[in-house]
Amino acid sequence: MEFMAGGRAEVRITLADVGKRVSVRRLTGGGQGEASFTDAVGVLTSWDAGVLSITRRNGETVRIDEASLVAGKVVPAAPVRRKVPAASVRELQEVAARGWPAIETEPLGEWTLRASGGFTRRANSVLPLGDPGLPLDAALERIGRWYGARGLPPVIVVPTGRADGAEALAAELDRRGWAAERHTRFRISALAPLADVLLDSAGGAPTRVTLSREPGARWLALYNRTGDSGGPTADALKVLTGGPSVWFATVPAADGSTAAIGRVVIDGRWAGFAGIEVDPAQRRQGLATQVMAALAERALQEGASAAYLQVEADNDGARALYDRLGFADHHDYHYRRPLPGTAG
Repeated sequence: MEFMAGGRAEVRITLADVGKRVSVRRLTGGGQGEASFTDAVGVLTSWDAGVLSITRRNGETVRIDEASLVAGKVVPAAPVRRKVPAASVRELQEVAARGWPAIETEPLGEWTLRASGGFTRRANSVLPLGDPGLPLDAALERIGRWYGARGLPPVIVVPTGRADGAEALAAELDRRGWAAERHTRFRISALAPLADVLLDSAGGAPTRVTLSREPGARWLALYNRTGDSGGPTADALKVLTGGPSVWFATVPAADGSTAAIGRVVIDGRWAGFAGIEVDPAQRRQGLATQVMAALAERALQEGASAAYLQVEADNDGARALYDRLGFADHHDYHYRRPLPGTAG
């Protein structure tokens, strides 16, 4: 990280840079007479009473005493990678919401309150795109009442990591004691090159994969996130089958069980992949690649040209697979919920 200008460090940020992505270095002490420095990169979300708040890509907010600053500068946005579709955070979050639709929604200004009987965080959280039309504390109070009436905890999904992300909201929620959890990467790719890689890796058109409009018994037997040991709830099935054009892929195993599954939802130019699961006893056979290849072929046939998926930030195995397939990080998001005793 380069801070030097003419051989010396400079603080080249001011209050006017609030809202911009910055890189700073601060003095944090040291031992045996030597200074120790710590760097931070993120959006400068506030600069009040001599304290800077910098919100990192993962939504974490760092507070820095301006007296400890030894260097700082505004940093440009990351360059756009080749062959990756151009898209805003808002477009992708809206597409993902249509592809995993909540059963019940209610607008709060430009925000959307979503509930689906508790099936998945995505379908039971506030999507905060734009202005809620109320001061934040009033909006949080209304959110708490709305989810409380449905027996659900109030949860807000917060996208970060790009210039059009919601780092300012993350910082405000952090100040109010809303905890961050379930950090996730939103990844995208051009669909045609992805399909070529998938088909090449799968050794041609997959023959073991069957596609259907509904998640049959085989599919549901391997999908283990319906939240009901007795089988999928009605709410879970409504979310799973919701979306503009949904397809389910299933690979049967020789013993009659299910070897692998996947889901794709096609919405205009976007194809969203989810639910890619392989039975632990069937791994290392390229089944995940075969499932995705079959789904990508279907999406191309329906006119899609771009792909997206969402993977938890600590899922190293899945991230490595998607790296090899050519997916690139677009933005991050995480969930915020109030800790017990938190107002709002």
